[in-house]
Parts: sequence; C-alpha cells; structure tokens
Amino acid sequence: MHSLMWGNGMKTEAEIRQAGMQALIQALGAVDAERFVAALTRDRFDYTEWRKTGLPDLDLETLSAQAARYSSTLDH
Repeated sequence: MHSLMWGNGMKTEAEIRQAGMQALIQALGAVDAERFVAALTRDRFDYTEWRKTGLPDLDLETLSAQAARYSSTLDH
C-alpha cells in the first residue's frame, strides 16, 4: 500500500488510524479488533498510564523470549 506523508516524513492522523486498525484486525480479527476499540472508548482507557504500569519492566529480548515460550504452549 502506498502511503502519503507530510514533507517532514510524518504520516497523517488518518493514515495512523488506518494502519492501527489494519494491525488490530490482523492480530485479533475484525470482530475482536472492534471489541478492543469499543472497550477503549467505553472505559476511557488511558494508554499512557497503562504503558507505564501495565507492561512488565523487561528489556525487549527478555520480553520476546517470554512471549515465545508462552506462544509455544498454545495450540496453534
């Protein structure tokens, strides 16, 4: 997909929203992506606060290794 950008290389808000929805749909499927967005809106979700407190304080390599170990326990 071709993406138009501002002269400074930044995407527009509309392009960011579109890419975000595409990522959510790819990761969750259309129905759960919509449920996620609705939950954010309904619960007045504060992403910045969640990012500070909701994720483990791990470096990227450790977090990735833990995610891979967890993923290997799931039925695919």
